[in-house]
Amino acid sequence: MAWLLFSAFFPFFLTFVFLILFVLLPGGKSGKKTDGVKESSESTNTTIEDEDTRARKQDIIRVTEQLIEAISNGDFESYTKMCDPAVTAFEPEALGNLVEGLDFHRFYFENLWSKNSKPVHTTILNPHIHLVGEEAACIAYIRVTQFIDANGSPRTVQSEESRVWHRRDGKWQIVHFHRSGSPSTLSN
Repeated sequence: MAWLLFSAFFPFFLTFVFLILFVLLPGGKSGKKTDGVKESSESTNTTIEDEDTRARKQDIIRVTEQLIEAISNGDFESYTKMCDPAVTAFEPEALGNLVEGLDFHRFYFENLWSKNSKPVHTTILNPHIHLVGEEAACIAYIRVTQFIDANGSPRTVQSEESRVWHRRDGKWQIVHFHRSGSPSTLSN
């Protein structure tokens, strides 16, 4: 029973550990000034910060949608540009194992997604974004994917996903993700 609880909790714990590490590593920014000046909660900057925060969160949603579009279109070139070369992942296809790098994903692009000529529509539901300083963010959401199966019938599958993004040289890249639920293979 303890192993079952550990195996269910561990992937989520690891996702947040990765997120924290990117903030604490040298060069990471916490987003907080440490000059000892306490800002008033009544400050007029609060509105600007809130607008900035909303814009940054929308940016994370936008890049996540672009990543999912690259996956749905079988566009491995775009996918690799949006992923750190050492990206790590827990996903149903890996059977509970931590996958590192892009080779595992390349197999699905070359043998499944790039050969799929049927329409695929993906919706991100209830996205929740944690911004960690200026250089890191975590998004968690429900992914609903609609597609036509091998028999020509419409199907819908759902997965729960969290993705850790890290900004390098002004460009967001996935450094870790966790997906539970339906495998991403579009069959039967």
